[in-house]
Amino acid sequence: MAHLRNLFVLFTIFMLIISFSSCSSIKFQSEEILREAQDHNMNLEREFGYDFQAYPSNYFNTIDLENNNNFDDQISRFNRFKNLEKDEAVEVTTINVDSFGAKGDGNTDDTNAFQKAWKVVCLSSAAVNFVVPQNKKYLLKQIKFSGPCKSFISMQISGTLLASDKTSDYSKDSRHWLQFNNVRNLVVEGEGVINGNGKIWWQNSCKINKKLPCKHAPTALTFYNCNNLKVRELKIENAQQMHVSFERCSGVEVTKLVVSAPENSPNTDGIHITNTKNITISSCSIGTGDDCISIESGSRNVQAKDITCGPGHGISIGSLGDGNSEAHVSNIFVYGAKLTGTTNGLRIKTWQGGSGSANNIKFQNVVMNGVKTPIIIDQNYCDQDSPCKEQDSAVQVKNVIYLNIKGTSATNEAINFDCSKNFPCQGILLQNVNLVGENGETSKAVCNHVNFVNISAVSPKCPQMN
Repeated sequence: MAHLRNLFVLFTIFMLIISFSSCSSIKFQSEEILREAQDHNMNLEREFGYDFQAYPSNYFNTIDLENNNNFDDQISRFNRFKNLEKDEAVEVTTINVDSFGAKGDGNTDDTNAFQKAWKVVCLSSAAVNFVVPQNKKYLLKQIKFSGPCKSFISMQISGTLLASDKTSDYSKDSRHWLQFNNVRNLVVEGEGVINGNGKIWWQNSCKINKKLPCKHAPTALTFYNCNNLKVRELKIENAQQMHVSFERCSGVEVTKLVVSAPENSPNTDGIHITNTKNITISSCSIGTGDDCISIESGSRNVQAKDITCGPGHGISIGSLGDGNSEAHVSNIFVYGAKLTGTTNGLRIKTWQGGSGSANNIKFQNVVMNGVKTPIIIDQNYCDQDSPCKEQDSAVQVKNVIYLNIKGTSATNEAINFDCSKNFPCQGILLQNVNLVGENGETSKAVCNHVNFVNISAVSPKCPQMN
């Protein structure tokens, strides 16, 4: 018995030592993490001249903390996908669309050849390099590249994909031309061109000819329910309507796109994002007849950086809440953009009668050149011929930051916060904002039903900012 009691005492002492060590270790790790966070904030302050510790942390949050594990998992899978591209040991099968009868002469319908080639690509158990050769022009009707597929796919577009301009070719689906549906681990890239051949659609738009009925037109390139996706180094031009749309996607990287259409081409958004999460858009040049980037309901963790925009309607969140619908967007970060000659700048637009929220939005380091109304929150948005009915409910706009915004306004109204009377804009922060008229004239700000949390070095100011 004495022997057992001695063993019990030794065991108890041992457990106490471990417990003390664990507590000390946790305390040490917590202190170390705190020091790292403080150092990080000091580095940010040195870089941007802004005290990031002076305001609630949720104002600068670009990650949905409630779903952080899912976000980390997406990033982990996406990094494995990126590493695969560099791994020479991975077996890769090359499939050339010309081997399936594509002519690439700009006159022959090559739709069937692309469909046959995609079927083989999607069924391949080895990683696939799907090649669209250079110096050729492939005339295409509607195509849906459907998954799920068995392996990783890289589509190398070096030639030109040219849309059929016969509206009858879109009778089955008037909303899409090229669509990737339910495909994982996909790269679409190259130095080629995707040409929507949209002139016939623009001419028949009710926005050009008011006598015509309003009809849908195809989006040139749609990614629907695609995960672990990279789209890069493509020229996308003259879309029938929107140029490229990401719908219900996750883990997306968009890089070095050049998107262009005439300034008067109707509804030709450059990059459209809806119901999509964890997407980064970088180093893109966009000039169209509508929004350079539009972000709609269901989107979160969206980053747009190094964006050149113009002509067009600027960078927009919304419209949200149309048809009395519920809408949610959150964690939107626009960093390092240059807008020239656009009809709007940084815009949040919501309809009366909607519900939900646009939350945790940050615009930073943006330059405006001759932009009409560079900063806008419009909770009374109305894009219809007849006046919109006044309604009580609205999408709540809150926690929005404008940091280091400068340049010239093409109108005397550089800032317009037209917020809801019943759901005022909450938590609006402006710092280092300087917007003047094109010839150095003094510009003005209009602010209705907006609650500011901080104003510092801002021009122009609303009276209630003082």
